[in-house]
Amino acid sequence: MFDFSKIRTIDDFPTSGIKFYDITTLLKDAAEFQRAMDDLMAVAKEVRPDVVVALETRGFFFGPTLALQLGVPFVPIRKKGKLPAATYSAEYALEYGTDKIEIHQDAIGENQRILLFDDVLATGGTMRAAVQLVNNFKPAAIDTLFLLELSALKGRDKLQDVNVHCLVKL
Repeated sequence: MFDFSKIRTIDDFPTSGIKFYDITTLLKDAAEFQRAMDDLMAVAKEVRPDVVVALETRGFFFGPTLALQLGVPFVPIRKKGKLPAATYSAEYALEYGTDKIEIHQDAIGENQRILLFDDVLATGGTMRAAVQLVNNFKPAAIDTLFLLELSALKGRDKLQDVNVHCLVKL
């Protein structure tokens, strides 16, 4: 298992009262980054997805590598207005308002097993929106995968209709 202490914790970022888990300190340690990728890959191999989907931006540090190692396509979910072709969009709540994420309408085929990745499961709002996007494609199954789950924020409660995998639970 990768060394969780390699993830830096920053209090009051981006706003007061928020504890931010900064994965850049993990990324700059090649050996620990490799361990984290190995741990994620072990879960991903069990899931046996047809497609890996990851959320902008921090999901992009891991998602493409998981897809390459599995030999399956990678599909990005991006913030509104960043994808050039026709998209599906979903809105989600933030501490201070709402935002939208999008996926290309031709990104995934029907009846595929999807592995959705993001680095941290906190309140679950962003991943809930990602699940809504992926459901447009009528998948056979959706599994979610996270480096870290902040259990006290109960994000898992918003994901009861999908499989949730987390490497570290706080």
